[in-house]
Amino acid sequence: MEDKQKTLLQCRCPWLDTSKPDYVAYHDEEWGVPVYNDQKLFEFLCLESAQAGLSWYTILKRRNGYRDAFANFDVNIVAQYDQDKVEQLLLNPEIIRHRGKINAAINNAQLFIKIQQEFGSFSNYMWGFVDNKTIVKEYKTLNDYPATSTESDAWSKDLKKRGFKFVGSTICYAHMQACGMVNDHSLTCYKRKQIIDKYQQC
Repeated sequence: MEDKQKTLLQCRCPWLDTSKPDYVAYHDEEWGVPVYNDQKLFEFLCLESAQAGLSWYTILKRRNGYRDAFANFDVNIVAQYDQDKVEQLLLNPEIIRHRGKINAAINNAQLFIKIQQEFGSFSNYMWGFVDNKTIVKEYKTLNDYPATSTESDAWSKDLKKRGFKFVGSTICYAHMQACGMVNDHSLTCYKRKQIIDKYQQC
């Protein structure tokens, strides 16, 4: 049984805390899988922005709370939130009660819609920063993982120019990892090859 547990640990990314079943499920089912659905992309954008200064697991534990608070991440509804709604959300213990981050989610929703109108979808816009193809990395240890990349720098710069908030390069790179713009599963992680086999263009 101990050998089996060690094998399982070796088969997943070095950053993952395998003692947390919900974290393992997120790694196994979502992290690094390419996302093209705008509603899901808006969800990740909101959650990654809320993560600023915090751990991802802190946000992951509150995801259902965020879904309730932000209308299941319906961008058209969130874009209409007013300051009365902000005050209400600041009392909600199921989310991070940070005025700046809540206001940023509303601001970003409004700008998200403008990008949809300009590019046809936010997905079209976002994936353009990696030439519409997942970048596959080759990492072995936790120290190999970068916090940013040339692509996340460029995307962050463009988002900021458009008026988005809480979208620094580190946040953008985390979003790129989560949504499969980069495949950052380690060389020993079983998910790396699964994603390459299913999504990578030859």
